[in-house]
Amino acid sequence: MSSKSTQAWAVPQAGAELEAIEVELRAIGDDEVEIEVEHCGICHSDLSMIDNEWGRSQYPLVPGHEIIGRIVDKGPRARGPQVGARVGLGWFAHSCGACGSCLDGAQNLCPNSQETIVGRHGGFAERVRAHWMWAIALPEELDAAAAGPLFCGGITVFHPLLTAGVRPTDRVAVVGVGGLGHLALQFARAWGCEVTAFSSSPEKADEARELGAHRVVNSRDKDALKAEAGRHDFVLVTVNVPLDWNRYLAALAPRGRLHFVGAVLEPVPVPPFALIGGEKSVSGTPMGTPTSTRMMLDFCARHAIAPQTQVYPMDQVNKAIRHVRDGNARYRVVLTR
Repeated sequence: MSSKSTQAWAVPQAGAELEAIEVELRAIGDDEVEIEVEHCGICHSDLSMIDNEWGRSQYPLVPGHEIIGRIVDKGPRARGPQVGARVGLGWFAHSCGACGSCLDGAQNLCPNSQETIVGRHGGFAERVRAHWMWAIALPEELDAAAAGPLFCGGITVFHPLLTAGVRPTDRVAVVGVGGLGHLALQFARAWGCEVTAFSSSPEKADEARELGAHRVVNSRDKDALKAEAGRHDFVLVTVNVPLDWNRYLAALAPRGRLHFVGAVLEPVPVPPFALIGGEKSVSGTPMGTPTSTRMMLDFCARHAIAPQTQVYPMDQVNKAIRHVRDGNARYRVVLTR
């Protein structure tokens, strides 16, 4: 049954610690589902919203957009999984269904989309609501307690493999072995590619290989980076810090692509001649569509791909967030109720 309110953990102002509050809920929308939250991952985007790093936060803010839970109520026009089904919900909670992007199946590009933690409350709560299309059924083969990060971190790095047309014969490099990168390595290896990890942390080299990297390159070693020139068909940037991007452009093979999914806030200088001679390109993508998310989940089930997680109870949310801020997550942190 639908609830009229929900208990949640909210940030009262930018950068503050979270506090327990009660959120009043309006009547459930005709095309919405209500999800009783079981688990919710902590993403770096949650930290950016907590700190108003992007200038889009509204307080009190209830973060959380890597949600796993069960549907407990549905509006009269809501389709998809039925009440009682276990589903996941990611960054997007609604798309209009009528714009060109939606009609083309690119609901993640909808200009009228609603994001789960922008102007509505997220998954650090007992219950959350979303349009039925974005509540994606979780395959039984996947561990519900660990699957939440797939709905943001996972689809963020899986979707580009589809949109960029990455082939099993390609050489793929992943920049950064962290929350996004550790999943990207698993996906690219299972995709059939030769996989290289670029990491500034040599101590992660063995872990990177266990996750799927055939090769590991120390990104702090300029000579090692220089030796990668012309090698890679697809370089996926999962970090959110500025790097020497010319080195990574040089690492591209002819017609190679440097692709960003990490939210690097500083402009990326791209000299045209670094692209023109080799017909190289630079691109980026947001999270994926409902369809690509379902494909990702099936791919994970088939290849036994899962996030590596550390678990905290929901009432220790501030401790968990400090753990993420301090860079100690290996590789995703999940809150559980």
